[in-house]
Amino acid sequence: MKPLDPDLESLLREWVEKAEADLEAADRLAPSVATSARLREIVGFHCQQSVEKYLKVLLTFYQIEFPKTHEIERLLALVGNANAAVADALGCTKWLGPFAVDIRYPGDAAEMVAGDEVRAIELARFAKGVVLRVLDEE
Repeated sequence: MKPLDPDLESLLREWVEKAEADLEAADRLAPSVATSARLREIVGFHCQQSVEKYLKVLLTFYQIEFPKTHEIERLLALVGNANAAVADALGCTKWLGPFAVDIRYPGDAAEMVAGDEVRAIELARFAKGVVLRVLDEE
């Protein structure tokens, strides 16, 4: 593969750093959520945000314009235009969709039951692994 344009490489690095910060926040908070549904929701929010940003890493890498959206499903459809196999592999991350920005406001909360925080973190870590492998391989 030819080297990336320095500006593109810098932008990719910024997206990855932001995605990793959300995943780190979820990892740090997760051990303290056993008795708090609200804190579990925040873990879900950060995991959703991490996956969203990792999808935007892919879209940036493939140089596909994307709207300002928090919808994982919509972003996956765009990724599928460039790499259907990767979009299919990441389809499981749609589960995090209800934990997007709307969960941060009263009356719009998806319920995250005990143990869901573990699944959320696993999905975000999975997305990270897939995206970083794509960047390494292509």
